[in-house]
Amino acid sequence: MPKRAMPGETGPERARSSGYWCVVPAAGAGRRAGSGVPKQYRPLLGKPMLLRTMERLAQHPKIVGLVVVLDADDRRWGGWVMCLGKPVRTCSGGRERVDSVRAGLALLAQIEPSDAWVLVHDAARPCVTHEDIDRLLREGTRHAVGALLAAPLHDTIKRAEPAGNVVETVPRENLWRALTPQVFRLGELVQALLAADDGTGRAGALTDESSAFELLGKKPLLVEASDENLKVTSRADFARAEATLLAQGERPAWA
Repeated sequence: MPKRAMPGETGPERARSSGYWCVVPAAGAGRRAGSGVPKQYRPLLGKPMLLRTMERLAQHPKIVGLVVVLDADDRRWGGWVMCLGKPVRTCSGGRERVDSVRAGLALLAQIEPSDAWVLVHDAARPCVTHEDIDRLLREGTRHAVGALLAAPLHDTIKRAEPAGNVVETVPRENLWRALTPQVFRLGELVQALLAADDGTGRAGALTDESSAFELLGKKPLLVEASDENLKVTSRADFARAEATLLAQGERPAWA
């Protein structure tokens, strides 16, 4: 179980020099999940989803620490400063995902050098496999820009008008779903996010880190991932995530 902080603790000051830190933005309300409880704190097999995600990441041997970005008014956070022997640091996020990621990177810049590779992973993706993380790190850290886990589209894609009527069928060739984690050098990611915040409002529309590099004309690498790496968004997704976790060998908290 993760170690909980005593009053006033903020977590270890330094991590091991080898390995990768992962920023986990978890400041959202998750209203589409259909509950008064933010979705990151709704239970999956008896544990908060955020904790399931943290443990999945901390179990990976190459991940040496986590930076979890919380809402400034979060009262549900368990106060953990360690997770499965890995340090956990926290900070307050912002209104948009990009604001939370920037806050997490600012904290991480106090720990790691600017040329360190850093992962960013959604709190709502508790089922990411270690095999996918291995492949992302192996291929992404050899790439000039960085990389993201992704899945090619197999379904027929329709574009609709606001009323819901079909406008056209979109060719699915070379179309991918962007997933997380995504991996980039710390300093380059900070600069890319700053460049996107140019006063036009486009920074708030960034839904992943790759998009910031794309605005600069750079081309991150797509690393194909398993379909198990689902994102829990709606109420029905919780049942799917629990079934996936069980199939992966995770135990319910009550077992």
